[in-house]
Amino acid sequence: MESNAVLATLQPNYNILSPSRFSSSSASAAATATFLPLSYPQRSRFSPPQYLKLDKQVLASASCRYVHEVKSPFKNAAVLSDSYSSEASELADIEWGNLGFGLLPTDYMYMMKCSQGGNFSKGELQRFGNIELNPSAGVLNYGQGLFEGLKAYRKEDGNILLFRPEENALRMRQGAERMCMPAPTVDQFVEAVKETVLANKRWVPPPGKGSLYIRPLLMGSGAVLGLAPAPEYTFLIYVSPVGNYFKEGVAPINLIVEHELHRATPGGTGGVKTIGNYAAVLKAQSAAKAKGYSDVLYLDCVHKKYLEEVSSCNIFVVKGNVISTPAIKGTILPGITRKSIIDVARSQGFQVEERFVPVDELLDADEVFCTGTAVVVSPVGSITYKGKRVSYGVDGFGAVAQQLYSVLTRLQMGLIDDKMNWTVELS
Repeated sequence: MESNAVLATLQPNYNILSPSRFSSSSASAAATATFLPLSYPQRSRFSPPQYLKLDKQVLASASCRYVHEVKSPFKNAAVLSDSYSSEASELADIEWGNLGFGLLPTDYMYMMKCSQGGNFSKGELQRFGNIELNPSAGVLNYGQGLFEGLKAYRKEDGNILLFRPEENALRMRQGAERMCMPAPTVDQFVEAVKETVLANKRWVPPPGKGSLYIRPLLMGSGAVLGLAPAPEYTFLIYVSPVGNYFKEGVAPINLIVEHELHRATPGGTGGVKTIGNYAAVLKAQSAAKAKGYSDVLYLDCVHKKYLEEVSSCNIFVVKGNVISTPAIKGTILPGITRKSIIDVARSQGFQVEERFVPVDELLDADEVFCTGTAVVVSPVGSITYKGKRVSYGVDGFGAVAQQLYSVLTRLQMGLIDDKMNWTVELS
């Protein structure tokens, strides 16, 4: 299938959905205002309410323009407004066709706390805003923090699909054990993600226009001066609508191999999604971007010849019917998109090898591509290593990357049957 044809199938038309199940039956007045204040309980830890600009056409069909208390469908959530419960909540007034990968403040975030040695419980939705931390918080002083990333997609029927949220929950739990932190259970994690997405449903882009990026955080929020695990922990989820991660979109990206600076070391934390892993790549990444490259491809720190990963995504090398990717050995993040692409590739008849991949194999590869939650599948147009540039084509996706991208994204968006049982549907 040609790349243009693939992309065309991923951008169906979108129609405003009917009023959601959160509608208030007592509402009767027609909406006429362009700006609508959203009321919520005052909390000292969060910033004041903001006025959210809503689409006039959507507001005209909303059931009410005034705000009052309604019974919340969420545990422990306080006051929700008719503006949230009406049809107006189904689509925010932004330019959906111009989404990049940046933060757009949404309506709600989720928060849950526990003490060291305790269990998480009594999480709740809160208005999105700033949070307050003690200057001696463990996350600020000693980097005791983890994060996850996953996406929600809107289907043509208006329902929303999550992609493998239980895998993110399991990875967070594994990372928490390494970082001496308590973590939510898998069920708590998944339910929190569901509640947060439904509360921000109007920020899920129309089909084919992007996705709702979901960012769960786990951090040592308690104050600690001496080096030790924090006494208190906060689990928080916020969301933002996003488009493509790289400025090139689905066009090929250009990488440079970094052979002096390293992302991770054996026995370190490269295999978990701790916050410090990402700050460590900024120096090399900034230098690469200043020279016109899209990102950096790292080598192992022992032999300095085996591929590891790009700053925030995994790498795959294609030769004939064989797809090779670096094995998970403690220095490479076990990406969920990586894991999914491996399974999809094998189901499509490819031979996938997880092993040590020498940098020299890039020289005669047919294709190279990256995978990650943010990028999904990104084709690599060229790689530069010690001054030598190897190109893999400039016309977009290679045939293999295109095939895998098409299958995975169509599954994520609900355009094909989910025979893998990877998606969770919300209505």
